[in-house]
Amino acid sequence: MATEMANTDPEGIDGVRMTWNAWPRTKVEASKCVIPIAASISPIRTHPLIPTNPYEPLRCKTCSAVLNPFCRVDFSALIWICPFCFQRNHFPHHFSGISETNVPAELYPQYTTIEYALPVHDVHHTLPPPVYVFVLDTCMIEEELGFAKSALQQALEFLPENALVGFVSFGTQVQVHELGYSDMSKVYVFRGSKEMTKDQVLEQLGLGGGFAGGRRPGGVPVPGQGFQKGPVQPNAGVTRFLLPASEGAYIIHSLLEELGTDQWPVAPGNRSLRCTGVALSVAAGLLGACLPGTGARMVALVGGPCTEGPGSIISKDLSDPVRSHKDLDKDAAPYFRKAVQFYEELAKQMVSQGHVLDLFASALDQVGVAEMKVIIERTGGLVVLAESFGHSVFKDSFKRVFEKGEESLGLAHNGILDITCSKDIKIQGIIGPCTSLEKKGLAVANTVIGEGNTTSWKLCGLDKDTCLTVFFDISSSDKDPSGNVNPQLYIQTTTRYQSVDGQPKLRVTTLTRRWVESAVVSEELMQGFDQETAAVVVARLTSYKMEMEESFDATRWIDRNLIRLCSKFGDYRKDDPSSFSLNPSFSLFPQFMFNLRRSQFVQVFNNSPDETAYFRMMLNRESITNATVMIQPSLISYSFNSLPSPALLDVASISADRILLLDSYFSVVVFHGMTIAQWRNNGYQHQPEHQAFAQLLQAPHDDAELIIRERFPVPRLVVCDQHGSQARFLLAKLNPSATYNNEVATAGMDVIFTDDVNLQVFFEHLQRLAVQTS
Repeated sequence: MATEMANTDPEGIDGVRMTWNAWPRTKVEASKCVIPIAASISPIRTHPLIPTNPYEPLRCKTCSAVLNPFCRVDFSALIWICPFCFQRNHFPHHFSGISETNVPAELYPQYTTIEYALPVHDVHHTLPPPVYVFVLDTCMIEEELGFAKSALQQALEFLPENALVGFVSFGTQVQVHELGYSDMSKVYVFRGSKEMTKDQVLEQLGLGGGFAGGRRPGGVPVPGQGFQKGPVQPNAGVTRFLLPASEGAYIIHSLLEELGTDQWPVAPGNRSLRCTGVALSVAAGLLGACLPGTGARMVALVGGPCTEGPGSIISKDLSDPVRSHKDLDKDAAPYFRKAVQFYEELAKQMVSQGHVLDLFASALDQVGVAEMKVIIERTGGLVVLAESFGHSVFKDSFKRVFEKGEESLGLAHNGILDITCSKDIKIQGIIGPCTSLEKKGLAVANTVIGEGNTTSWKLCGLDKDTCLTVFFDISSSDKDPSGNVNPQLYIQTTTRYQSVDGQPKLRVTTLTRRWVESAVVSEELMQGFDQETAAVVVARLTSYKMEMEESFDATRWIDRNLIRLCSKFGDYRKDDPSSFSLNPSFSLFPQFMFNLRRSQFVQVFNNSPDETAYFRMMLNRESITNATVMIQPSLISYSFNSLPSPALLDVASISADRILLLDSYFSVVVFHGMTIAQWRNNGYQHQPEHQAFAQLLQAPHDDAELIIRERFPVPRLVVCDQHGSQARFLLAKLNPSATYNNEVATAGMDVIFTDDVNLQVFFEHLQRLAVQTS
């Protein structure tokens, strides 16, 4: 299913999908549409047809919108009219050769998305190198630390020669390694229990204001000249703590060889003292002093909860369990608010520096991802949650971050996203990995969703898969008195960023959609509904409300909106459920909502707050296609008598002579029916006359491998048999059409022990409520 969708590429050259592709013109009509007007945008998604212009873009002198295919152009007078503010702009003299037969690429109708490679203003025309500071937790058992160290050593080999690397290790205290001091290994130690300001960190590292006066960093004599011009101070820190990978990789290698687990004694019945918060703020301070405004990443490998200093999530005492969802609901998690506040402050500092935090958390218990969610989302960092540093979920994901070529994630830095809209459109905000820059303007709505109150956002870290959801509001309450109404609306997104190789670029996407005069439900409005995007937007909004609003009843809210949507757009006779039918543009939506109500985004009962935070971060940053799979997994059936084919996500799809492949995004499950498992255990696949059986066994594994190779973070592969303990990974996602208390079950089929309603009952209730006279 997913591959078919990828081939048709619903996002096109623009990388944009909207809940409604025809927009109601007034605020009242928009609210009657139930599903909010929102767009999912992928700011730097790659596409073979996007052209690159090697010059600065041409902007409107009033609203700064970039020249685009929807501008009206008067070739004889060399004037273009901005579709957003209707300003008449003159073309500069180097455009004087344009005519109707000779137009620049940005006016071609098919190039609604275009990229500009901006000139580098540096005197030497050098591009900034990528920067990585590795922050490694040493409060782990020997085996886990070994796995983490070997992953780091492997990553160092992947780094480009010119990349700058730094190294910080932490346990009960934080050690900052001065890599540039070649005579012996030199380490600066910070107390883990004490919160430190950025200035105190710099003072202790010898990067404070004091050393410009002639203090000698790292014992190197400082020549008297050179302090007047340019930022010399930070560079002194660069040569001490950050080295090019060609030299630094070897030094970090040898440091890792010597590095053992944290030596601080741990009393029986206590947790290790781990000062994750101080370690991250020291690393952020170091980067802020050395390279403010340059794309840099802090890569943190954390193996347990923070128990010491700021950012602590739990006490040292092992009898004190780590907070659960119930504790958070009852306000019985004493450390939670304080830790979130600490990470919010650190997030502000890192965003102002333009730096990213990537978190790789591997532990059986929680490590505090729920508290760190704010800093990971606001800096646009990557997050991977695994059970062990030896697990393929961590190892393969960590490797992918540093890989180049086709497999690379296309990590970019220092993005700034600006959105310009036609005059009746307001922006409520964005849900996704970004930070509001609080840039007020006419297009800012009164209500805020996510990162709002702005028309400009900072994306410290972004990659080719990063996806943001923009929520729009419509301001006009009635018709324009002049009567001349433009039937088209326009939206332009511009993303200025630093690409993988340090090249500054600007991506410009200009969209147009039609306004519909919708006093009655028009065909055009219904045809323009994108049910996959709508399902994902509802899921993102539900997750957001669950976090932001006290006592928010998610299931009830989803149900109520679904009933309103079906009442408005369904086809039925009043009070006659059997007459109810939905237009094909809406027909899959109720099923998506059924699966969303049962998903880990809404039912948090069986997950820890860390897992929930992790799932929500992934939901908010992935493409619509991927997010759809998180909400409603895809199921493929393999059997002797037919080709692999999509199967219903229902317990009825289980059969003794079938293999099922379930893709639920975070895990990929290969499930063998009973008979197949017995044949496999008897070794039939190794016998030459049962070649077909060997191929049948291999096919789902090959397809699972394809899914795993294209995905980040790498999903967990579960191979299980019918009635085996791990079959729960599949059963939890299936529609329980056969449960222990109904008579539907037939031989060879599984029964699910649940009191959940099944899809058919859900539909019957929905039809009955949708056709009721209100």
